[in-house]
Amino acid sequence: MFKALLIEKDEGGQRVALTELDEARLPEGDVTVRVACSTLNYKDALAITGKGPVVRRFPMVPGIDFAGVVERSDSPAFQPGDKVVLNGWGVGEVHWGGLAELARVKAEWLIPLEPAFSPAQAMSIGTAGYTAMLCVMALERHGITPDSGEVLVTGAAGGVGSVAVAVLAKLGYTVVAVTGRPEEAGYLTGLGASRILPRSDFSEPSRPLAREEWAGAIDVAGGHVLANVCAGMKYRGVVAACGLAAGMDFPATVAPFILRGVTLAGIDSVMCPLDERREAWRRLARDLDPRLLESMTQSIALQDAPEVCTQLIGGGVRGRVIVPINDI
Repeated sequence: MFKALLIEKDEGGQRVALTELDEARLPEGDVTVRVACSTLNYKDALAITGKGPVVRRFPMVPGIDFAGVVERSDSPAFQPGDKVVLNGWGVGEVHWGGLAELARVKAEWLIPLEPAFSPAQAMSIGTAGYTAMLCVMALERHGITPDSGEVLVTGAAGGVGSVAVAVLAKLGYTVVAVTGRPEEAGYLTGLGASRILPRSDFSEPSRPLAREEWAGAIDVAGGHVLANVCAGMKYRGVVAACGLAAGMDFPATVAPFILRGVTLAGIDSVMCPLDERREAWRRLARDLDPRLLESMTQSIALQDAPEVCTQLIGGGVRGRVIVPINDI
């Protein structure tokens, strides 16, 4: 038997409860992991609150991330005792996820835990931080360097934004942080932001083109925010788009792309190829100051996840939330 957060749904609606399950109910997979720590991302909050159609199979154990220790393996890639991390692959959506004491998954979904991180630190990073690193790598791949100019980060006080600000600053970029929470200015400057802009500057309908300001940008918002970011990019600037917190629509024009040569790079962390995700984690071990993780992380008990997810959806959570489960 093992404890898990379980989402069930019937004609009466969706219910979420901490429950005890028989190990025989674990889904198919060739590796069983004792979960040391999981985390809450925006997608987890959508799943647990039912505010978005994330879960596509019920009942579901949510949690798109976990770090833990291999307990049993039918794959030559992993042996009992190996420390591993999982991000994405539909876990917590169509396959039982990490908000449980045990998880059973496919071996190809796992990567070794970087020696630089404990399981809790890996989850302080989680899919949010791993996505932020993929965004930074996309900017670099398209030629954006610290000498190119300022890099804008929207949703900067959230999970993706916090890690993006910290990594970019450590790499020498001049980072401009956008947030709807002015009280987080000190937190963001502590992560390395050079200045803070209010979200309201980006929330109204955009003009086709605005004054050229940003060499690069990482956007978690979508909607009018992304449209305004694109309108204000410098010639041949690059925007890495990875979220939809402000909406799935994109009310913009093609002007930034055909008149300024702006690149809009889409970032998907869920099905990202294994070699690229392993490189992202190697880069995080090198380019993220682990001392900053404590300031951007809060720890909660598994049973408190539903309440915290409601706060997360409402924009009331700063940085990252981890859920320690087993003491490993």
